[in-house]
Amino acid sequence: MSRRDVLNGIFADTTRELAAANFSRETDSGRVLAGPVRTMGLALDRMDQEARELQEALKSGERVVELDPELIDGSFVRDRLDGEVAATDDIVRSIEENGQEVPILVRQHPDLEGRYQVAYGHRRLRAVRLLRRKVRAVVRPLSDNELVVAQGIENTARKDLSYIERAVFALSLETHGFGRDLIMQALSTDKTELSKLLSVAKGIPDSLVKVIGAAPSMGRRRWMDIAEKITDPKALEAAKNAIHRPEFEALGSDERFMMVLAEVSKKPQREQIREWKPNGGKVAAKIKDTGRAYTLSLKTAGADEGFGAYLTERLDDLYTDWQANRKSKQE
Repeated sequence: MSRRDVLNGIFADTTRELAAANFSRETDSGRVLAGPVRTMGLALDRMDQEARELQEALKSGERVVELDPELIDGSFVRDRLDGEVAATDDIVRSIEENGQEVPILVRQHPDLEGRYQVAYGHRRLRAVRLLRRKVRAVVRPLSDNELVVAQGIENTARKDLSYIERAVFALSLETHGFGRDLIMQALSTDKTELSKLLSVAKGIPDSLVKVIGAAPSMGRRRWMDIAEKITDPKALEAAKNAIHRPEFEALGSDERFMMVLAEVSKKPQREQIREWKPNGGKVAAKIKDTGRAYTLSLKTAGADEGFGAYLTERLDDLYTDWQANRKSKQE
């Protein structure tokens, strides 16, 4: 058996095995995801087809060539939210120890002469670039439609996208003008599931998605929960406040998601109103606390008419004193 046949067998077997593992993924409640279950057969067919196409390409004379990774650009459609590869990642260690066994698929860049664009193999390209090696690739003429379908199949077969990454990928394809039929083909999904993916991607601001990240453990139900809750402007404001907290950046993606979900799920505090009146004084205050705003309304008479002005002048001192007391309690 030739080395080429061995590589083709590895590619096809690995594709099927990883696809089966990916599509048995469970939701937060322990149930298997409905969308992937409905379309598992379609996904496996697509991935087997891609493996066969690569085999046929090699047999028909398309050679595996070595290219400078710096001449290769990513796809024009975004999919992954955390596409960086670190030196400690398994894919980097594997290529360093065993070499790049499976080639990537690229096309000539449609706009830049002498450059290429990846159809699939983005993570392998990043790993090889990190190792400062040449990348093994098959160069094939591809239309935009063929490229995004190949890109979607790779993501499903090799490292399953998180739910929000699938949603972002679907919306990116729609934004670029691709039809629903092609998007379903690229994501190996059906019409119902695609509608839900697009609904989530459109319902959550892109800026919020970026800072939360891929949140790989969070399924459809929880992302839809956030999308529904932030239709309330107060909940959306709570989410924006959460991502600016000092501790937010240090959290992992799943933990960032849970912090935002917890904030948008909080029930609004009931308005508290109380009154204050000192013994023997001719001043009264009405105090309203909504949790977001604190209002103090004073009424004075007679000798106490200057109390409001006195209180205003003392605000800086009172605030400084409050900060000092808070700091001492924290220590």
